[in-house]
Amino acid sequence: MLMGLIRHGQTDWNAVGRIQGQSDIPLNGEGRRQAELLAERLLREPYRWDYCITSNLSRAEETGRIIAGRLGLPLLEADERIRERAYGQVEGLTAAEREARWGKNWNQQEFGQEKDEQLQARGLAFMEDLSAKHSDRNVLVVSHGGFLAQLYIALYKDKYTQRIGNLSLTILEKKDKEWNPLLYNCSRHILQNQR
Repeated sequence: MLMGLIRHGQTDWNAVGRIQGQSDIPLNGEGRRQAELLAERLLREPYRWDYCITSNLSRAEETGRIIAGRLGLPLLEADERIRERAYGQVEGLTAAEREARWGKNWNQQEFGQEKDEQLQARGLAFMEDLSAKHSDRNVLVVSHGGFLAQLYIALYKDKYTQRIGNLSLTILEKKDKEWNPLLYNCSRHILQNQR
């Protein structure tokens, strides 16, 4: 089984550095263009995909619809377990606004944000369920940067720590009980087509 993990396309909040969390912010025009670029790349590459599944936030759902539509894939029902982290009181704020309110160590304080362990547990449960249901299929999963970063920590500890870019692609292959990375956080389809 292959799992292609994708971060959704850009939103207006991404563009200005606002934490979205579980606020339901739609894609912007650039985010839609990014999704088209990844879809074109996936059409040219040798990997073949059977399904696409997204989080139930609109930025991920629209990204998934664009990619699945271009590839002719069925969209499975959206799964709330692959939603972005809930950030509590800091959602909607930029880095400057967070630091002005709570200082540089704002992220070490309690503001109702979901804990790393909670995020990792729901990510691993999602992967286990998906691989049990679709063990002989290759599935594209459209999710969120904070969620994916914590999933990679759960799987690989500190081996992968890059910031997860909009529309980046990671491909994992399941061999026995292990998820082996074939590609990590790759955005070359975006970098080659920057405006």
